[in-house]
Amino acid sequence: MAMTPVPPGRSLRDLRHLTPARVGLGRSGAGMPTDALLAFTLDHARARDAVHATFDTSALMQRLAALGLEPFEVRSRVRDRKEYLRRPDLGRMLDEASQRALAAHGGRPRRLAIVVGDGLSPAAVNSHASELVRGLVPRLAIDGIEVDGAVVASGARVALGDEIGAILGASMLVMLIGERPGLSSPDSLGAYLTFAPRPGRTDAERNCVSNIHGAGLGYDEAASRVAWLVREGLARGVTGVALKDESGGTPQRIAAGVDCPDKTAV
Repeated sequence: MAMTPVPPGRSLRDLRHLTPARVGLGRSGAGMPTDALLAFTLDHARARDAVHATFDTSALMQRLAALGLEPFEVRSRVRDRKEYLRRPDLGRMLDEASQRALAAHGGRPRRLAIVVGDGLSPAAVNSHASELVRGLVPRLAIDGIEVDGAVVASGARVALGDEIGAILGASMLVMLIGERPGLSSPDSLGAYLTFAPRPGRTDAERNCVSNIHGAGLGYDEAASRVAWLVREGLARGVTGVALKDESGGTPQRIAAGVDCPDKTAV
């Protein structure tokens, strides 16, 4: 009787083709092989560089203006990048000059505002934010939703958008911000959505679309997901754990509410 051949087993080398995680690196004596060690060191340096990259607000303002959004620039209460990393609380509050200027700039209720903040990876925002907005605006227009205000925020944490949205009188706020760099994705952008933003909102009251970068979630898919969440959030009057993504995409690519990975150290 002929035996059915047993398919060859999968190896760790096969797994390495499916994930950017560091698996099956091998070893040299008690340590890693030189190639693996050098690759780790390079990725670690890229992550550190992304955190300390210069936030190119001028270029970003020009790109957003070219999309017809008339951006407005503000700052948090942090004085420099070192303080930003040591004092997350200061990155959640506008400085006094920005508060006054934004209050003068506001003055009327608006349906949707977009805030673009540097976060923990200014490199991600420099690379991806304007392209995501470019894909988002026409998708929102299909549903009759106008982006009524764009703000560029330096020294920003996610919760800074709550104060900005409250001052602007926005019903919905989309915060685009650089996520904490990882060893496989130093330039990952996140989009956080909050209905009726105001200081004191918790992460459970937000939705998040994360890992937007060249090797992760593409602009088209990310824009479609954000547009769906904006439309449904406005229609239902909620975001966060009360609004789960049902846009029909791959569930592993989006985390909603408290399921969003804590990549920004909000």
